[in-house]
Amino acid sequence: MKPQVYMMRQDDPFKCTAAKLAKFHIAEPVRFIRNDVIVLNPFSHTLLTKNDAAIASAVCAVDCSWEKADDVAKHQKVFSAGIGRRLPAMLAANPTNYAKLGKLSSAEALAGGLYILGDKTLAAEIMNKFKWGHTFLELNGNLLEDYSNAETQDQMKQEEQEYFPTQ
Repeated sequence: MKPQVYMMRQDDPFKCTAAKLAKFHIAEPVRFIRNDVIVLNPFSHTLLTKNDAAIASAVCAVDCSWEKADDVAKHQKVFSAGIGRRLPAMLAANPTNYAKLGKLSSAEALAGGLYILGDKTLAAEIMNKFKWGHTFLELNGNLLEDYSNAETQDQMKQEEQEYFPTQ
């Protein structure tokens, strides 16, 4: 599964995790999202499951500021491209949003998505590019493993509810 990033260039370029992944050629920066690409969309009603790996050639994180995400969703067509999937709830490990539910950096979103889709090695490679990256995999280790074993939407929702009942 190829990791991709659609960069909106709304964040500080020196703190941008997507830019770092592109710089090291771990994720491909794209300007156009193809129909066979999973787009990690926090507003999608469909959760990502491991079975989605069979219907996609790549997974793409949309790199935009959390403060502007609602506007991007309303006014940009990027979230309507490709195969929209929402990541199940995870805790952020990045220094800006440490331990905040769902406030993942683009690198964390890609790593979480790849882990669920079955590419644990690439997920670890992505997180190894950041000093705090190992913390994401440790903080979410058990739930990522359980999420990666869920095969259906119902199983994924059940796992998510077990870890985060008030979600």
